[in-house]
Amino acid sequence: MPASPIVQQIISKLEDKNLLILGFGLEGLSTYRFIRRHLPNQHITIADQNELKTSPLLQEDQNLTLISGPNYLDRLEDYDLILKSPGISFKNIDYSNFQGKITSELELILEVNRENIIGITGTKGKSTTSSLVYAILQANHRDSRLLGNIGTPIFDEIEHISPETMLVLEMSSHQLEFIKTSPHIGAILNLFEDHLDAAGSVKHYHWSKLNLFRHMTKNDLAIYCADNPALQQHILNDNFRAQLISISADPEIAANVELRNGQVYCHETPLYDIASDRHLLGQHNLENIMVALTIAHFLGLDSKISQTAVNNFQPLEHRLEKVATVDNITYYNDVIATIPAATINAIKSLGNVDALIFGGLDRGIDYTDFIVFLESSNINHFICMPSTGHSIGQQLDAQRTHFVNTLEEAVALAAKVTAKNSVCLLSPAAASYEFYKNFQEKGRAYKQLVHQLASQKQLADRTENTAPNATSKGQHA
Repeated sequence: MPASPIVQQIISKLEDKNLLILGFGLEGLSTYRFIRRHLPNQHITIADQNELKTSPLLQEDQNLTLISGPNYLDRLEDYDLILKSPGISFKNIDYSNFQGKITSELELILEVNRENIIGITGTKGKSTTSSLVYAILQANHRDSRLLGNIGTPIFDEIEHISPETMLVLEMSSHQLEFIKTSPHIGAILNLFEDHLDAAGSVKHYHWSKLNLFRHMTKNDLAIYCADNPALQQHILNDNFRAQLISISADPEIAANVELRNGQVYCHETPLYDIASDRHLLGQHNLENIMVALTIAHFLGLDSKISQTAVNNFQPLEHRLEKVATVDNITYYNDVIATIPAATINAIKSLGNVDALIFGGLDRGIDYTDFIVFLESSNINHFICMPSTGHSIGQQLDAQRTHFVNTLEEAVALAAKVTAKNSVCLLSPAAASYEFYKNFQEKGRAYKQLVHQLASQKQLADRTENTAPNATSKGQHA
């Protein structure tokens, strides 16, 4: 079966080039497999800090050079194209000599298929919004794929993409940093302080995110949330050429898509009744819904079908995820909240948080406003984990503050101190890498601990119900 026009165009960009795949994680492996499916005999170099020679897949390839170890970033200017994985940081590297050679799966698909691409980014909410847009497209029976930073590399699905396929691509700052092409439809949800360990500064991190709009034309749609001050300021200061569509869930802020009398309107067209019975809680998720329905509106999708898809949409794992109610305490997993603003949104959305488990890797984020918020909140128990939790906890009310070293200790303590008929929330306001591989691993560990609590409670209840009481013993005697 011949390759599709999209694949043929990408292959033509790679053919007979001196190629470097930089980084051999999920995307690097995807890129390698794609090239080998279509260019089995072309020589490739793969460079990664980690050891590569142990991979059986690579050992069998005779047209391959492997570079690993601390010097894997040396001599990048020697290659025609550098297919860079998102996880590789150039924070302390002068890349001026080879910047024009940097490309990626995202850049390559944008170069050949940008008209069918919806790109979504933001510090928080991009996975939920991308998944929501995809759910709306599916409900409207549109041929579509959900790819990118959400977990499926683009080249894993590229052979199944036709010229009519809509691609919903979640885009991280790492993926956007070096792109030179923008999608036809793009949405930026918000900009906060994050990823300083890789970006080096807030300024560069925000600049990378704004690349989503930077290469758009006057015929493209740039959707943004005007409620976010940092994003709004960039929109005002930068000279973007696209059609700018502002969104606001604040009735006091005028926008192209706004909230009036409990209804979301795009100009005079009603898009959504916010009193609808939905699973996505909180003001931040209302903004995500508004973005998704705005995209659906401009794509000309059926409004009723789109609204039903929104109301049926379940929160993604680790995002305000209800785990279980044990002994009249409801446990929520919001481990995706790796910055203070996300944790604040979670607390506001739930409204009945009595115990907050927080803390993680210190990446240099400013927690001043977070501390002020916690001090003024109605939360009675701050359960502080290393490292940021311990440093923040020292600045909180000592009577409400508990220090623990492990997640096991945190859950056990929460079970003892959380008030009945209230919420225990895991929302770290920091990254999970200090003790866990990623946020998913930490979230699943938390859920397992909560389910263990539930099992122990069930066992205790059964034991209590089956044990003979003192009265019955006397009667039998």
